[in-house]
Amino acid sequence: MVNTLLEAFNKTTYPVVGHGKRDIQVLKDAFDELDGTIDSDIYGTGKVIEDFQAKIAAYLGKPSAVFFPSGTMAQQIALRMWCDEKGIRKIAYHPLCHLEIHEQNGLRELHQIEPVLLADKNSLITLEDVLQMKEDIACLLLELPQREIGGQLPAYEELEAIAAHCKAKGIKLHLDGARLYEILPYYGKTAAEICSLFDSVYVSFYKGIGGIAGAILAGEEAFMTQSKIWKRRQGGDLISLYPYIISADQAFDERLPKMEQYYHDAIELAAMYNDCDGITTRPVVPVSNMFHVHIELPKESFEKLLIPVFEETGVGLTGNVRDFGEGSSYYEVSLGDRYADIPKEQLGQAFTLLNQKIKQIIA
Repeated sequence: MVNTLLEAFNKTTYPVVGHGKRDIQVLKDAFDELDGTIDSDIYGTGKVIEDFQAKIAAYLGKPSAVFFPSGTMAQQIALRMWCDEKGIRKIAYHPLCHLEIHEQNGLRELHQIEPVLLADKNSLITLEDVLQMKEDIACLLLELPQREIGGQLPAYEELEAIAAHCKAKGIKLHLDGARLYEILPYYGKTAAEICSLFDSVYVSFYKGIGGIAGAILAGEEAFMTQSKIWKRRQGGDLISLYPYIISADQAFDERLPKMEQYYHDAIELAAMYNDCDGITTRPVVPVSNMFHVHIELPKESFEKLLIPVFEETGVGLTGNVRDFGEGSSYYEVSLGDRYADIPKEQLGQAFTLLNQKIKQIIA
């Protein structure tokens, strides 16, 4: 007998989200066919790290790239350097930016940088928001897609207009591209085309890519040389980072070609959710492999409803439902390798049962 939603999810035969369990097999698989005599990187130097940095810099269309143990470190450093260069201690970003809600005020406490919050928290940053900004800022950060509002994206023309305005005004533009790979199918652009709009770019290797950890910061040569100094100052220059780099490299090669399939899978799955009473997805039609599911039921009520659906069908939709206020709840869906393994008939049964149980409550 299970007592929690997460326990029920972990026991399902067909979990829907992600690539698989985050266990040590991920690392074992990455090293399985490697020659054990390959030299490790040492304090940011060596073939393992330098080759990977060059590979990702070329992919992003930037002259140089540096591997960091975390995106939190990489982005704070990038913003600090832009503020130092401009002599302005202010940067702008969305109210639900990762730096604002998940990093314990790191930007303020470590770097004495004041954020300027643009747009309503439930909306994307628009050109109009940037034009109406009264503060002088060193840098504008854009997150593509905007995760905390369901992974929404601006129109590409809007993005180009914001970039042109920032360039004309001398405002640096930084890309939080933690999920950059996932948006390429929707935009129909290469990573380099999108990154050409930005002065600096961060990408992750553990989210959609599915590596263990790690991030790349990319930009011009001089900027990236300075970032290595800050990386050392903040304790990110570990003696060796090769477990993260090798895992990232393997996952990058394996999963990058699958991003378009993940995107189409998300569109298919979102349609199933929207066919259920009391459920809507945000966005209604996904623009990447992720979206949010919103339910017109409180968290506790919906969790009690989900557990028997999981147990009866073997399909696990989520292990984490959150309150959304006013008697509603939501959760995030991010699709990867697992989705393709679910028999369509079984997935359909799960949604049929889910809809029946919701109707019994909200009728």
